[in-house]
Amino acid sequence: MNPQRRALLCAGSLAAALPFAAGAAGAAPLAAVLPPLPTVPPGTTPDMLATRPAYWQAVAAQYDTTDAVVQLDNAFWGSMARPVLAHYEQQLAMVNRDNAWYARMRFPADFEAARAAAAKALGVATDEIVLTRGATEALQVLIAGYNRLQPGDTVLYADIDYDNMITVMRWLRQRRGADVVAITMPEPFTHDSVVAAYVAAMDRQPKLKLMLLTHVNHRNGMVLPVAEISRLARERGIDVIVDTAHGFGQLDMTIPDLQADFAGINLHKWIGAPVGVGAAYIRRGRVADIDPYMGETAGEDIRTRVHTGTVNFAAYLSLPTALDLHAQIGVANKQARLRLLRNRWVDAARGIDGIEVLASSDPRLTSAIASFRLKGRTSVADNFALSKKLVQEHGIFAVPRDGLASGACLRVTPGIFTPESHLDKLVEALRKVARG
Repeated sequence: MNPQRRALLCAGSLAAALPFAAGAAGAAPLAAVLPPLPTVPPGTTPDMLATRPAYWQAVAAQYDTTDAVVQLDNAFWGSMARPVLAHYEQQLAMVNRDNAWYARMRFPADFEAARAAAAKALGVATDEIVLTRGATEALQVLIAGYNRLQPGDTVLYADIDYDNMITVMRWLRQRRGADVVAITMPEPFTHDSVVAAYVAAMDRQPKLKLMLLTHVNHRNGMVLPVAEISRLARERGIDVIVDTAHGFGQLDMTIPDLQADFAGINLHKWIGAPVGVGAAYIRRGRVADIDPYMGETAGEDIRTRVHTGTVNFAAYLSLPTALDLHAQIGVANKQARLRLLRNRWVDAARGIDGIEVLASSDPRLTSAIASFRLKGRTSVADNFALSKKLVQEHGIFAVPRDGLASGACLRVTPGIFTPESHLDKLVEALRKVARG
């Protein structure tokens, strides 16, 4: 039985046996007080707000950021804002103090409250998600547990997909006897060429049963037209598992917008919850198509599909606070600001001889993430060397990424707290490294 379900049942039994326990089980989770942000005048669109530095300076003031480097790798995980960090520290101290008394008696209900808050933000029912330790765990559960494959059925992934997810897709050959097919995204990419690549793959593979789609890929930041591809797949009887680790929280969307029945979600990237919080989504009525976790009883309870063991209690307790701040800023506003910051360096870098920008000019395909490399320098070694040069000579940190069919690159990811001047420093550094 899932540890949260077991604890919830145990807590109910103990509460019935010990009627005094409910009021003495330890302090209730402390409510975080979110700082007020500047009032946004009525009629201000997200694109208008994105150009108002004073507002974003007020947002940035809620974060502690490093001054050791110009930090342009904000896609690994999202920094907690100060009120989230303060709440997390308070909950950590409370859990450490009250220990099993809190964990057994109060945490199950608090955990379910956090789950309900996440479901509301995701736009789904509470019984359609289970909280995990991140998108990787969620997607491993969904891919490995997908039980509608017969030996000889085909599964498909692309070069833009996340490394660990590619590993699990390949494992379906051993686990289910599936034929595993990989495709390469066109580069440079356009909306129509990307959709056409998936349609061609579906048409070539008559036994295709399952596709992995990465909503926002972590290499060059392309936003996949997931809903359109998912609808085309559904028409052909093909299931889709969506990796929205980088989609939810930075794009103005909810899970139903993906038009898919399965999704893995990160809540510690663009939401800014403590590290170690994610979720798996299974549309109501599809739970039986994912195997229960090792030895769990089969049934329609999605919580039987994940078994995390003992979790970081305080991280889950702080999730609602992170979601509240996310809602206060507004996801549409975050998306517009991140796009402005991304375009600030991408548009300038396109005009630098010797720099190859891996990014689309189509707003439908753009996210906070974009990448570049020196023209012709596509090896992993080339790009690690370039990353090192940027740090040592310019104080700028951008992370190398590998896996694209076209070669390695350097990924640049601003956060909502990133000042525009940091992107200008990057552009100036690129002009210098391009000259050699």
